[in-house]
Amino acid sequence: MSEKMKKHTEDMSFSLSRWFRRVSTNTPSTFIITVAVIAYAIFLFGGGLYTLINKPIMVYPSGSAILFLYPNLSMQFGGDTIISVILYAIGFFGMLAIYQSAKSTYKPKQAYMLLIAGVSLLLISYIFLESAINWKITGGR
Repeated sequence: MSEKMKKHTEDMSFSLSRWFRRVSTNTPSTFIITVAVIAYAIFLFGGGLYTLINKPIMVYPSGSAILFLYPNLSMQFGGDTIISVILYAIGFFGMLAIYQSAKSTYKPKQAYMLLIAGVSLLLISYIFLESAINWKITGGR
């Protein structure tokens, strides 16, 4: 019985060392690392850290309206974070489409369509972000 137990523990230690070697030498793909870094940057630009630390309310019901944006630059609602993260992501996808259009110059029609889509997404993101900041500067008026 002791030999059977000894063989079992030897097999187990070999399989664990093989598993540990595989896990320790495995590297994540550059695509996954890039997506994670970009998502983290968009989260930080959108005010995610402020939302995690201060835990503001998501929206504010004001009479017959619901405010998603805080009407002052000094604070923000949770809705501010969600809106700005979405707009930053739209702008990033616009820049990504512009980059892809530059890579596909051998297909002019596809490159032109990607360029138009990318510029449109980038402009939409910029216009809405600027209007939200302007709305906050004027105090919600």
